[in-house]
Amino acid sequence: MQNTVNHIQPNCADFRSVARALTIIENDLAGAGELLKSLAFNKATPIIGITGPPGAGKSTLVNSLINKLLANNNKIAVLAIDPTSPFNFGSLLGDRIRMSSHFNHPDVFIRSLATRGSLGGLSAKTIEMTDVLRASGFDYILIETVGVGQSEIEIAGLADITLLVLVPESGDEIQNIKSGLMEIADAFIVNKADRADADLFTNNLKKIIQQKKENKQPVFKTIASKNEGIDEVINFIKSASHLKNNKKELLLSEKAYKLIQERRMANVDKKKLRQAIAEALAKPEFNLYNFLDSNWQI
Repeated sequence: MQNTVNHIQPNCADFRSVARALTIIENDLAGAGELLKSLAFNKATPIIGITGPPGAGKSTLVNSLINKLLANNNKIAVLAIDPTSPFNFGSLLGDRIRMSSHFNHPDVFIRSLATRGSLGGLSAKTIEMTDVLRASGFDYILIETVGVGQSEIEIAGLADITLLVLVPESGDEIQNIKSGLMEIADAFIVNKADRADADLFTNNLKKIIQQKKENKQPVFKTIASKNEGIDEVINFIKSASHLKNNKKELLLSEKAYKLIQERRMANVDKKKLRQAIAEALAKPEFNLYNFLDSNWQI
């Protein structure tokens, strides 16, 4: 298998090699560990996390960003994280549909990825797959996370730049930003800025940001469906690619913690867990804590 792994060294000039490497990593196939250890990072590729509530237009924004970035002959990789059903463990992978205009572009690589039960907006495999893309030599990597609210703070441990996308209709939800998402965002994007109360919403958001003494994040107004306001976001991305260099140790620690957590949990199969609980529930004396202690020594 070692020879096969060596043969699959990913390179953005050959999307098939990238796809094969990602499949090996995502599904923990034979040779996945050796492939990860052999990755060489010869290029400082910025990783841009795009997060926000459902319906904010994240996929449309990604489309617009790709349009602008392609103008400079860049090669771009996109990881679109889709939610997994807690009942059948499947996912819709709808981002491939919304990004169909770039799906066959020779300089754009798009991969959908199911969360597989991860509650932080990121798949447990996202870190490793992002490193595969980094080693492949892409110029930009965009990661669009599931719109699941404040649990999306995990993206801050992975992305060099985190963009939080909001819409004017967020209304009172803007107050919730202060308790989590405010800290992870490097910039705020008020999308669908042609809608009613967009200016009021933007001003309220700026007032909240001004309350902070340091690291005041910029606020951009965009209409992604019309490619309006995208140039300002692109300029910010290019100027802020060094933004988190001073947090490198923290970011690597967060990534290491996530990888350790994943590998420690590798022997826990959710489907088998549900089946075991279903059988245990048939007993009238069922106690969840006794069940866990006897089966998983927790």
